[in-house]
Amino acid sequence: MNEDVDPSKSQGALPRVGMLGIWGATLAGTVALFFLIDACGARLQAPLAASPPPDKTSISGKPDALFHVLVALIAVLVTGQLLARLFRYIGQPPVIGEVVGGILLGPSFLGRVWPEAAAFILPPSVGPYLGVLAQLGVILYMFLIGLELNPAELRERLRSLLAITHSATVVPFLMGAALALYLYPRFSSNDVSFTSFALFVGVSLSITAFPVLARILTDRGIQKTGLGVMALGCAAMGDAIGWCLLAFVVGVAQAKVSGAFVVLGLTAAYLGFMFLVVRPIVARLLARADEMRWTQGIAASAFAALLLSSLATEAIGIHALFGAFLLGTVIPHHSPLASTMTQKLEDLVVVLLLPAFFALTGMRTQIGLVSGTEEWLVCGLIVVVASAGKIGGTLLGARWASAFGWRDRLKLGILMNTRGLMELIVLNIGLELRLISPTLFAMMVFMSLATTSATAPLLQWLEPKSAKIA
Repeated sequence: MNEDVDPSKSQGALPRVGMLGIWGATLAGTVALFFLIDACGARLQAPLAASPPPDKTSISGKPDALFHVLVALIAVLVTGQLLARLFRYIGQPPVIGEVVGGILLGPSFLGRVWPEAAAFILPPSVGPYLGVLAQLGVILYMFLIGLELNPAELRERLRSLLAITHSATVVPFLMGAALALYLYPRFSSNDVSFTSFALFVGVSLSITAFPVLARILTDRGIQKTGLGVMALGCAAMGDAIGWCLLAFVVGVAQAKVSGAFVVLGLTAAYLGFMFLVVRPIVARLLARADEMRWTQGIAASAFAALLLSSLATEAIGIHALFGAFLLGTVIPHHSPLASTMTQKLEDLVVVLLLPAFFALTGMRTQIGLVSGTEEWLVCGLIVVVASAGKIGGTLLGARWASAFGWRDRLKLGILMNTRGLMELIVLNIGLELRLISPTLFAMMVFMSLATTSATAPLLQWLEPKSAKIA
C-alpha cells in the first residue's frame, strides 16, 4: 500500500471555511497560552545584572589592524573550506564545517590550546572590523535568500503549506516560551524583561534554515519531488514568519514594550508599501526590459535600493537585514535582474564575506562557559525541546492537512528541524541586544549545530533498506 499521498490531491480534506476557523482558533489559543506563560514568568526573579565588561573589541587605532583583519579572514576561509570538504565527505552540510571552523579559531579551542596563535589570528581589536564585514555579508546574504523565493511554486499546495507551516511555527514557539520559564532565572538578568526573553527563545526555536535545507535536498536529489517542494515551501514560508516575529521581538526589546506597537505598525506599513507599491513597479519595469544589459548604472541602482531598504528597516527600529530580505522578495524570481545579481553576488558573499560572520560568531562563542553536568544537561534539554517542537509541530500539521504518509511526514519534520546559518543570525541579534547571555548563546549555537548535523543521518535511517542497498 502506497502511503505517500500527493498533497495537491488532498486539498479537499477540510473545507476552506473550516480551515480558516481552525487557524483562527489555534492563533487565538497560541496568544492566550503565551499570555498565560508570560503571567507566570512575570513573577520570576532573575539575578542582578552584572556590570558590562570592559569593551575589549574597541577600535585600537593601531596601524596593523588591517593586517590582522586580513589574517583572520584568510584563517577562517581556509579552515572553513577544509572542514566543509571534510563534513561533505561524511555526509554533512558543508556550512557546519564553515561554522565549526570559526568556533575552533576562537576562544573555545585555539584560545585554550594555543593562546598566542589565537591572539595573532583573532585579536579582540579586530572585532569591530569583522563586525562591519559580517553585517554587510549577512545583509547581502539575506537579499540573495529573498531572491530565491518563488511564490509561484507554492500556490498549488498553498493550503497544505499553510497548515504545516502554521503548526511547525506555533508548536516550537510555545514550547520555547514555556522553556523560558526555566531558563530565565538561570541564564538572564533583571535588565531583560521576561516578555522579551520568552519571545526571543520562542522565535529562536521556530527557525528553519531555508538555504541549508535547499542544499541538503539538492545533495540527496529530492528537491523536485513532492516532499522536496513541500519542504522548501514550508521552510521559505516559515522563515518569512520567523523574520516577522523576530522584527516584533526586536521592536519590543528596543522600545521597552511601550513603543513596540509603534514599531510594529511602521513595520506593517513598510511591508504594505514594498508589496503593494514597489513590487508592481519593479515587475512593470523589468517586464519592459527583458533584454536589459547589465551595466554599472543598473548595478548602482540595485545596490542603492538595497541599502535604502536596509536603512529604512534600521530606522524603523528593526534590523537592517529585514530590509534586504524584503527587497529580494519583491524582485520577480525569474527576472534577468534576479538571476544576474545572484550569479554575481553569490560567490563573493558565501565565500568571502560570510567567513567574517563565522569568525565573529567564533569569537563570541565560548563553549567553556557551559561547564558542569547541570549546564550540559540544560544544553541537551534545549536540543530536545527544539527538536520535539519542530518535528512534532510538522507532524501535527501534515496530519491535519492529510499530506503524505507517516514516513514522509517524519522526513518532513526532520528536514524542518534543520537550522544552521539562519539560527546563528538570529542568535547573534539576540546577543547584540543582550536578550541572552553568552552562556545561553553558546548553548543555542550547540543546539543549532546538533539539529542541523542530525538531519542527514536521520533521513538515511528512514530510507527503506532497498534504497540504502541501491
